[in-house]
Amino acid sequence: MNLLNRATPHQSPQDIILAVAPMEGVMDHTMRSLLSSVGGMNYLVSEFVRVTQQTVSAQSLKRLVPELDKASRTTFNHPVHLQILGSNIDTMASTAEEAGLAGATHLDLNFGCPAKRVNGHGGGSFLLQDPKTLYNVVYAVRQSLPKHIPLSAKMRLGYQDENLFFENLDAIEQAGATTLTIHGRTKKDGYGPPARWEKIGQAIKRSSMTIIANGDIRDRESLLECQQVTGCSHFMIGRGSLSNPFIFRELKSGKQGSFEELFDLMEGYIDKLLDHYDNFATLGRIKQWSGHLRTDWPIIAENLKAIRSTQHTDELKALMNSIRNREIK
Repeated sequence: MNLLNRATPHQSPQDIILAVAPMEGVMDHTMRSLLSSVGGMNYLVSEFVRVTQQTVSAQSLKRLVPELDKASRTTFNHPVHLQILGSNIDTMASTAEEAGLAGATHLDLNFGCPAKRVNGHGGGSFLLQDPKTLYNVVYAVRQSLPKHIPLSAKMRLGYQDENLFFENLDAIEQAGATTLTIHGRTKKDGYGPPARWEKIGQAIKRSSMTIIANGDIRDRESLLECQQVTGCSHFMIGRGSLSNPFIFRELKSGKQGSFEELFDLMEGYIDKLLDHYDNFATLGRIKQWSGHLRTDWPIIAENLKAIRSTQHTDELKALMNSIRNREIK
């Protein structure tokens, strides 16, 4: 029996909405393209574009998020939402105007990033300490963003604790956002303790925004549990999509990926990366991704040391060919 159907008999797997999370330093346009080629997701969110004391121009936005030049879609026709991060009300508002000029079809605001270098400049989850400023940023962006472009936000449960969770929730909604992704941890939590999905369920009961559940969704079983706890039909997956690039397809259709398909993806990704990065950067990204893949793929875990020891992409490809041949035999 399909687990999603068992949880909500009126709702088929095709009815749930799945999004790819915007993970800084990982989910660039090449990784978005790779995941999009497998499919199953409804949309992807870009890595955040940092907005500081200067407006980010439409030209810069298109350089950072190349899909903006292609009707905000991947080559495989999945929508890409532009995400920006910052706390300067004026430059966030003017960058929202530029986003419209750049071709954005959806704008998302990041109030969830826990990174010290981001929080140290008043961005990301740092704003969850001040619901008034949070409101002002969202309101200014909504007023400057062309009306036909939807505005959403992503937040955590809080900064050090959850005391302001509902105030932040209300501030974002009252300022004009219509969709909110909630990662079920505080900034202080990082990625350590289990996500507290029950708080996301409380948000759904309180808010008229579309609430998207995020955190610890790694497979069909965890999605089912999250669905039961929160009542959500919208879900965002981050690290689970890195450890298993087939997860969205599996959740929608049940079609699992094989190690042969994984290796085809990895080899194609090396070539894709080399179109945009040098040998060193390409190796770094593949090794970084392999560190995630080992969680779901024993074949990667068993060969991770060898993968990490390669010094050139040609060497890495030869190694992968060798591993593939051993497994086939």
